[in-house]
Amino acid sequence: MSERGPMDAPVEGAPLAGAGFAPEAAFLDCVHCGLCHSACPTYVELGTEADSPRGRIHLMHALQDGTLPLDAAAVQHLDLCLGCRGCETACPSGVHYGALIEAARPWIEERYRRPVTTRLRRGLALTILPYPRRLRLALAPLHFLERLGVLAVARTLLRQLPARWRYRASLLPDPLPAPAAVPLETPARGVERTCVQLLVGCVMPELFGDTVRSTLEVLARNGCRILAPADQVCCGALSLHAGDRATAVRLACANVDAFEPRAAGPAIPLVVNASGCGAMMKEYAALLADEPAHAERAARLAARVEDATELLVRLPLAAPRAAAPARRVAYHDPCHLAHAQGVRQPPRALLASLPGVTLVSMADEDLCCGSAGHYNVMHPDLAARLAARKVEAMRASAVDVIATANAGCALQLEAGLRAAGVALRVRHVLDLLADAYRG
Repeated sequence: MSERGPMDAPVEGAPLAGAGFAPEAAFLDCVHCGLCHSACPTYVELGTEADSPRGRIHLMHALQDGTLPLDAAAVQHLDLCLGCRGCETACPSGVHYGALIEAARPWIEERYRRPVTTRLRRGLALTILPYPRRLRLALAPLHFLERLGVLAVARTLLRQLPARWRYRASLLPDPLPAPAAVPLETPARGVERTCVQLLVGCVMPELFGDTVRSTLEVLARNGCRILAPADQVCCGALSLHAGDRATAVRLACANVDAFEPRAAGPAIPLVVNASGCGAMMKEYAALLADEPAHAERAARLAARVEDATELLVRLPLAAPRAAAPARRVAYHDPCHLAHAQGVRQPPRALLASLPGVTLVSMADEDLCCGSAGHYNVMHPDLAARLAARKVEAMRASAVDVIATANAGCALQLEAGLRAAGVALRVRHVLDLLADAYRG
């Protein structure tokens, strides 16, 4: 299979049994019915049992028991899991698959040594992406080349490459948006209806500056005074998904200190515009349960987290006055919004309320697109195949615009469309709302 790459090598003499990562009962919740198969993107694409949730639960159970060696094949099947949690939505037994895979990954990282190329790629992604200043420095040469017009020429040349490389080249936004500067406080426009905190995020202000600006504008137009604490950091999701639990805990503790100081104030909403970050922060109580200085405050913080679309529907949304051209819009469910948070209707309700918009159904609306944090960097071949599957569904829907509520999904869908040569726009729901308010 093209995804497999160099064989990983187990750490010599590393113990496989002993201290486990999950209680026995967590594995036994799975009754092996197979209803998760059709909801699992890797099983749908690859068709192998070991790349299904049921198969991976069996693998994890055997690894913890020490009845299966921690070899390249086992690690590869678990690495290929997107962590989309679509299986949890489909599961009739309530298996907490997401908690199992997130617990297994740090356990594997402690006992397994990957090849140099994999370690370098993962290390580079996790050294740059969660830290906005580093990411801005890394992107500075590309912004310079874009101003000179060189990057546009390079993009044109890259479109002549084979499909795999076209996809990789297409992962870079076109054009590169200007970074967003988020004030510590943004006043409400008109009458103040509520006060909220905003997670700015790590990648969002650098790669999705337009969506960050749309977020501020839409919230302010709906009477929100927005507070963006200066000491906030990455939510920790990228690190946790890569098996670096220690870094995820450190970042989560820093955010608890920033958003939930010891002198507790009023319980105002903590708004997030990236679904992976929202899912992560809603689970801070579990992540920091063993951190005495932060556990109680983490639970309070997690209870306040809302996706921006949840908040706007609850307010409710101030209707845009301007008429808009008639557009058919299909909505792609971000996995960590639909499956991890159970938020499906609020984005659709917001889209349906926009003047001129007809909301259209699309096949596999909640099947993962292949973005999954830095999955498309680590497993570009399979991510490209998942993006191509989405492109076919988007083509068949005969729409003018694809909407989503997660910028990472938007980037992945755009990459798939560019690689396929399909001229279809992908917009964040908040960008479409901002467009409607601007008229």
